[in-house]
Amino acid sequence: MRADRLVSLVLLLRQSGRLSATTLARELEVSTRTVLRDIEALSAAGVPVYAERGRHGGFALLPGFRTELTGLNHDEALALLIAGSRRGAEAFGLGSALASAMLKVVDALPDGYRDTAAGVAERLLIDPETDLLARRLVADEVSDAVLAEIRRAVLAGHRLRLQYEAVDQPPTWRTVDPIGLVNVRGQGYLLATRSGEDRTYRLSRVHAAEELAEPADRPQRVDLDRAWRERSVRFRTGGDQVTVLALIAPQRRAEIVGTALAVLTEQAEPDGRLRLELTFQDQRHAVWALWQLGPDAEALAPPSLRTALHDRAAAIAARYAE
Repeated sequence: MRADRLVSLVLLLRQSGRLSATTLARELEVSTRTVLRDIEALSAAGVPVYAERGRHGGFALLPGFRTELTGLNHDEALALLIAGSRRGAEAFGLGSALASAMLKVVDALPDGYRDTAAGVAERLLIDPETDLLARRLVADEVSDAVLAEIRRAVLAGHRLRLQYEAVDQPPTWRTVDPIGLVNVRGQGYLLATRSGEDRTYRLSRVHAAEELAEPADRPQRVDLDRAWRERSVRFRTGGDQVTVLALIAPQRRAEIVGTALAVLTEQAEPDGRLRLELTFQDQRHAVWALWQLGPDAEALAPPSLRTALHDRAAAIAARYAE
């Protein structure tokens, strides 16, 4: 909304002093032409914003100007509640709301604390896009319009029509009763029921969404963490999962546990290695996971997994033999 953007523009100028039209356009995610129109609108409304010419010029507010427009709107408050990090807000389509809300929070601080808060923000980083091994966290891409429609239905308790593309199937429309939204490692899911049966929909597979006026058939309160755990257990125990017994070097435990579906048993061996009983989605998944650990992992069972790893190692050895 333009009103929110004008407030954000004023707050940016208050906190930064002087900013160019290009910088303002980047921060507000609009064109420079839109910024210039917004500056004119602020001037017409009596906000003392002025332009400074030259190489280091830009727009600024007269010293001492303060706005009382620091009240949070609905989406901004919601973004702060769920956004332990910017990634948390972006996962549910609230990234721009979080940026706007944080501007208002900083602006509401006393003058003596404002610079300190900005300095703290520069020195804390949560959930960076890559880890120390430069492995990139790949988040699902979901359109803002679809996310906004789903989010409104979830929070309002209304039924929802989805155009959903299941694996190896064409997109079809279905009507569901939404329960809640979950984000796991950059992948978003909608927990819902359909005709009374539990359903979990991956947000990146939703092509379109429509909030309906009729109320959703769902409990008044929900323990979303418990609901997610229960559905995760059902997922791990169904399909073509394979159970693997392996010896793992202790320093590589986190890697194998992070990629396995579940750890069934674990015990330390006399040689210092860990004997783990793990489940994987299928044998191909198991081969890939253990191969990443090289000599730090040894598959004990099933025999077919040992054979697959042996054959792969033999093929690599033959390729590099003199």
